[in-house]
Amino acid sequence: MCCSIIGYSSSSRGDDVDGAAPILVRGLRRMEYRGYDSVGVATAPGGRGQGKQADGGIMVRKGTGKVDDVNRSARLDAMPGSVGIGHTRWATHGNVTDANAHPHASSSGEIAIVHNGIITNFEEIKSELVQDGYEFRSETDSEVISNLLQKNYERTGSVKESMMGTVSRLQGEYAFVAMFSGGRLAAARLHKPLIIGVGKNDMFLSSDVLGFIEYTDEAVYVENGNMVTANGDMSTFEVTDFEGRPVKYSITKVSKEFGDAYKGDYAHFTLKEIFEQHETASRAGGTAVREIAEAARIIRGADSVCLTGSGSSYNAALVAKHFFASHAKKSTEAVMSSEMQFSSEGMGPGSVLVAISQSGESADVLSAVRTARKAGCRIISVVNMMTSSLARQSDVTIGMNCGPEIGVAATKSFTSQLVVLYRIISQVAEDRRLGGNGGDRGDSSSGNGSSDITGAVPGLILRTLEDPTGVQKVAKELKDISDIYVLGRGVHYPIATEAALKIKELTYIHAEGIAGGELKHGPLALMDDSTYVIVINPADSTYEEMLTSAREIKARGARIIGISDAHSDVYDHWIKIPEAGDKAGNSNGPLYAISEIIPIQLLAYYTALERNADPDYPRNLAKSVTVK
Repeated sequence: MCCSIIGYSSSSRGDDVDGAAPILVRGLRRMEYRGYDSVGVATAPGGRGQGKQADGGIMVRKGTGKVDDVNRSARLDAMPGSVGIGHTRWATHGNVTDANAHPHASSSGEIAIVHNGIITNFEEIKSELVQDGYEFRSETDSEVISNLLQKNYERTGSVKESMMGTVSRLQGEYAFVAMFSGGRLAAARLHKPLIIGVGKNDMFLSSDVLGFIEYTDEAVYVENGNMVTANGDMSTFEVTDFEGRPVKYSITKVSKEFGDAYKGDYAHFTLKEIFEQHETASRAGGTAVREIAEAARIIRGADSVCLTGSGSSYNAALVAKHFFASHAKKSTEAVMSSEMQFSSEGMGPGSVLVAISQSGESADVLSAVRTARKAGCRIISVVNMMTSSLARQSDVTIGMNCGPEIGVAATKSFTSQLVVLYRIISQVAEDRRLGGNGGDRGDSSSGNGSSDITGAVPGLILRTLEDPTGVQKVAKELKDISDIYVLGRGVHYPIATEAALKIKELTYIHAEGIAGGELKHGPLALMDDSTYVIVINPADSTYEEMLTSAREIKARGARIIGISDAHSDVYDHWIKIPEAGDKAGNSNGPLYAISEIIPIQLLAYYTALERNADPDYPRNLAKSVTVK
């Protein structure tokens, strides 16, 4: 389950409507990108208020839909109490129903939980608990946590001991926050994110700093295999391992930049994030000079290098693989993170894994890192959240610095990844040109002039975004079609797969990225007068061959959308991009790759609007996929 979880307790607020609930709802609204099938809140109002209230004094309100919709119908933010927990869900176990929404109360109603992750042995535990007389009201794996906690609490009478007994039985990957009757909170983490927000007279337990950044910038990143119990005054806490032994922790100042998650004058976060790419690309990797130099040194001396990521991050890895070969003369492999466990035979102590992730919490990426670690590999990460699980598990971490990306479909994070990766590649190329490992020099220039190239990216993006009216016109024409194919050759092929991914995610139109040279090996059979084909065709060494492919497609009746800096009569629609190469057919690094994906991001966005789809929250998807 990919979701947001949050708990809040205060020693300074009374049991009234100005207590925990409004704070929880605001936090859930900020974290909604992590899951938005359903939402719920539980508070400990001490017997006050109205609503579905359990015998133990815990009140639960929940329902299907987004935060604002459920809040309007259930008045979540009016629930009384100074202690509470909240949740937004992206379903894995059980359908999207009110009953399956979190929080889940135990049979007695004296304990309620919110959960992120998967309990793999839930059926075994549930069977035992049913035999013992505990009732279940949902189809979820999560509900076993609340009833198992109740069973252990009835036996021990201790919050801490009941937590220890519960985590000793649970298998899988999870983070959960539990609220006990009387309002005491506890939480545990195993391979899923859990962060404590430390306030002056209050505390938060959350899966994301966005859940509490409005109130405090002090955070404790709970380590794997640890749990948290709130002390009697509700605003202090103890961190222990799963055996109950106290562990040391440190308080980290969280960048306020990650609290800036507002749409401003834009209709959607997705549009805002597309249009701010000239700023985010200029920041990408810019403060990580030493880290880039160190990453390049490690890569240069490695026996083998593997790039891994999921979704858009994997497409970025494919682009990087091309430039490692063409610019740095370094052979690399790109492997989907979900496939790493089946592709690790050649990895060993001389190998390097470059893990790419926006959130740094994606389950498949973290699993790939664990696989590589077991093989003795060094880990280099490119990540947006420098305090994420991935960053903490890496030997070298390079930050994308693109701020919070709320739109579920990756836009600015993808282009930032390309810039960071190219900075690394440039340094490897410079090390190679000088015949050494680059040392601690810390520059990012290379014999390919790549420093000038990355510096040109912001201006290129601004020119690409100057006038979206042509893209909007094409989007109107795509409103009712069912299939789109995107063709690219060379480095433009992974951009084609990324383009198809954006179209699928935002518009729900079937889209497929195709290598241009493979057209006659099957895909040409799909081309007819009901088909639209996007050809990514900048004026580089791939240009003429792609024009030939476009003519073959048009001869079958399909309509052609050309993404290019050069016009051709073969295009039914021409979406112009700025020139970024030279007429000798040389492609200047990442410039074409970045300039050609941006108009397709816009095309996907505007087509989604034409089809009445919400571009910020595509159906069935979550931003941070924290389960496999």
